[in-house]
Amino acid sequence: MNKTIIALSTFLLTAPVFANTVSHATDETVAQAHKTADTAKEKLHQAQDHGKELKLKSEHAAQGKSDDLSSKVSEGSQKAWNKTKQGTEKAWDKTKQGSEKAWDKTKQGSEKAWDKTKEGSEKAWDKTKEGTSKAWDATKEGAKDLKDKVAN
Repeated sequence: MNKTIIALSTFLLTAPVFANTVSHATDETVAQAHKTADTAKEKLHQAQDHGKELKLKSEHAAQGKSDDLSSKVSEGSQKAWNKTKQGTEKAWDKTKQGSEKAWDKTKQGSEKAWDKTKEGSEKAWDKTKEGTSKAWDATKEGAKDLKDKVAN
């Protein structure tokens, strides 16, 4: 029996440490997955944007306007727009991932706080029950003593 209690206590003490390790590994895995997905998405969009730029250049060449100032401005604008779009998307992805990470931390903190509150309430309830039981026993004992005094 004693060995079982010791083993159970050891398990309960090490469980949070193990859970934190698993959570940490999972966080790293998720971060790496986000990074890989962001890189792949960025490469895809760069290829798409480069295709749009080449298409615009070829249209201008077909129209014989390759060296036209308006064509150069149009192509430069397309390139600048694509860079702006990619930068904005990168920033949005980082913001979203940061928010998710912050939300996860908030949830973990709330869960820990709730567990502490629940534990404190259980301890308080146990103390209340214990105190009430002692008071009731004292009341019964006092009533018995009074009954004995009155009877004698």
